[in-house]
Amino acid sequence: MIEAGHWEQKVHLAAHPVLYPLIRGLGSLRPVMRLPGLGVLVSDAALIRQVLMDGERFVKNGPSGSGALWTPVVGPRALVNMDGPEHRELRRKLADLFTPGQVSGIVEPAGQALRSRVDRELDADARVDLVDCVKELAGGVISRLLGIPEDAPGRLPDRELYDLGSSISSLVRLGRPTLTARQAAKGRAAVEVLAGPAKAAYRDSDPGSFPGRLRSLGMSEEEAMGIISAFVMVGTETLVSFVPRLIALLADSGRLEGLVKNRDGLPAAVTEALRYTVPSPMMLRDSMAASRLGGIPVRQGDRILLSTIHASKSLGGFDPGQPVPGAARQLWFGAGPHFCIGMPLAMAEINAVLQVLLDRHAQRPWVIASRQVSRRVLIPGYSSLEVANAR
Repeated sequence: MIEAGHWEQKVHLAAHPVLYPLIRGLGSLRPVMRLPGLGVLVSDAALIRQVLMDGERFVKNGPSGSGALWTPVVGPRALVNMDGPEHRELRRKLADLFTPGQVSGIVEPAGQALRSRVDRELDADARVDLVDCVKELAGGVISRLLGIPEDAPGRLPDRELYDLGSSISSLVRLGRPTLTARQAAKGRAAVEVLAGPAKAAYRDSDPGSFPGRLRSLGMSEEEAMGIISAFVMVGTETLVSFVPRLIALLADSGRLEGLVKNRDGLPAAVTEALRYTVPSPMMLRDSMAASRLGGIPVRQGDRILLSTIHASKSLGGFDPGQPVPGAARQLWFGAGPHFCIGMPLAMAEINAVLQVLLDRHAQRPWVIASRQVSRRVLIPGYSSLEVANAR
């Protein structure tokens, strides 16, 4: 059995060989620290939550916040780049679209396609690349967010839809406060391809499609396209990063077989894996007023770097039996006005993959046959994680 943290460390170091140990080291020194040229680094869970909960002093749509990166690509009303009363009102309107019941209809067809692929490839005694599988599942979810009929002429394969979404989200870098004109144009071009079928579904006013439901809520076409584009690009990379790492953690820690037999422990295992892997390792905000954080002066206009990776990982190794302290609970999904509205969708996708793999393992055990980590990427993860029938 492999020590669960061994591969996780390799994943982080491959993605950020200098920045990861630097951020972890600085976080161990002080809870708040000013980094010349970058901003104010906050590494304590309680202080990170304090910043996220204060939507008046610390905003997401400031000039160097993550929200501002998206405005040239998806327009000004895409939820991820909004703050204040308009943001709260839009979240309120969208809330009913992301209940567990609603998202199950979006995820179930993609989950069924995943089950068919896993069974087909393992029945043929071939290896199954879980990274590619999750990308395909994410693409299937994207197709349903766009409202694309299964039999639509010229329908892009699910994997290509994922690649389009990924091409937008890959524009973001920690050291990149704004997009260049060329980068913004590249993002808009990908959005236009995605928006084509979504606009058709919106104009058809089909209440069974996601764009049609946005129209029924009173969204303009431009607003609906911005919201759909935001959901496509924000969730894809983190999901593809997390799910293979979750499977690897369960296998490496020896907990997989126990969950195959008794699935009552699945929620705790997923929550702990989210805490330990930190799919959103850094969040950005802009300071709108002078204040103090952890005894450190913060100036108006400062960029605030919220190190969720240190706040979460500093709590210890992977242990589903250990409850997450209140200050760090679900911190990887944010907190306050920008708590991830798409969390139910993400959880449905995670559980869909888990159920397929656990069911398959119950029929015939599989093992991790090979894996490769992704190098020099924003979100740490595996570039491939292959499973094969146990011998």
